[in-house]
Amino acid sequence: EVERLLRLLALNDEDSVEMVLAGTPGPAGGMVLLPKVDLLVRLGALLALGAATSSLRATVERALEAGASETEVVGVLVAVAPAVGLARVVSTAPRLATAIGYDIEADE
Repeated sequence: EVERLLRLLALNDEDSVEMVLAGTPGPAGGMVLLPKVDLLVRLGALLALGAATSSLRATVERALEAGASETEVVGVLVAVAPAVGLARVVSTAPRLATAIGYDIEADE
């Protein structure tokens, strides 16, 4: 099933691509991640892409509701750091802090 899905995606099969992009389980239902894990992975992708604070905030809120801790949320940034590089980490960290609800500009 996994190999078949990858093959269909590689062939740009419309039904398979639509199913994956819509986030619907479809025939690949066994490949769905647990909600918390799914949202943390999505957060990692958003961080890697340099997504807007509003996108980060929506995903962080959903991840926290799914049982993720703030430590795990920040851990995602730490985990993707080697892949995305220093510039992306530095530019994204303030947006992630704001998305969590931190005011990193405030005096300590």
